[in-house]
Amino acid sequence: MSTLTAETTVKEVLDLLDRDGYAVVTGLLDPDQVSATRAELQAILESVPYGRNSFEGYRTRRIYALFAKTRMLDGPATHPLLLGVLDQVLQHYQLSAPTAIEIGPGEEAQVLHHDDGTYPLPRPHQQVVVTCMVPFDDFTEANGATRLVPGSHRWIDHRPDETTEVVTSEMPAGSVMFYLGTLWHGGGANRTDRPRLGVVLEYVASWLRPQENHYLAVPRDVVVALPDRLQELLGYNVYPPFVGYVDGRHPQRTLRRRQDEP
Repeated sequence: MSTLTAETTVKEVLDLLDRDGYAVVTGLLDPDQVSATRAELQAILESVPYGRNSFEGYRTRRIYALFAKTRMLDGPATHPLLLGVLDQVLQHYQLSAPTAIEIGPGEEAQVLHHDDGTYPLPRPHQQVVVTCMVPFDDFTEANGATRLVPGSHRWIDHRPDETTEVVTSEMPAGSVMFYLGTLWHGGGANRTDRPRLGVVLEYVASWLRPQENHYLAVPRDVVVALPDRLQELLGYNVYPPFVGYVDGRHPQRTLRRRQDEP
């Protein structure tokens, strides 16, 4: 599996995405960022139940509505490398399903799937989803690192053979793995005695509805205090020429007006 470093360029990431459907960049976050974010997410996880079905994982805990519960992911979600790649692949986009995922000991491997399967679009089609996985523990084959099928982003109707076509995305904490919405993948089985924690920042083209309803998930008083770019990524944006307006105006103007009101 090819890996890049934090000094990489957007083009190098794009080249791997085009070739393999995914790209791993190490060193995106420094150790202090990793440690502080892990600690805050683990505190939130204490009150989070385990999954309700085999896809969520019966021994897996997930933090939804991330941007209502922590500010530790604001920086990663708007990191220049991530936005640079997204600008090229999706052009106009927003967050779809940002989720912290803690795969616990004894969890089984998740079924292989592709993230754009949420939308009824026949293949082949333009890319509408890009997912960025950020590990906050080292991802290993033993503790449930994401399984991938290289090249499957180009498939039309083939289904992967798990015995011959799957690779495991081992990577250190603080890395980021980009993968296209058409790529077959799935969480791995955790055969260790410790959980592994990662955050999925999934982005979708702005003309599609995101999986999570951020308008309800993130309270208005939280949104108005966020940076403009993060507001846009939570859906307070316009897909050109005018999809998403509020009363004929850009939604951020409505946010600012509400913020100024007593």
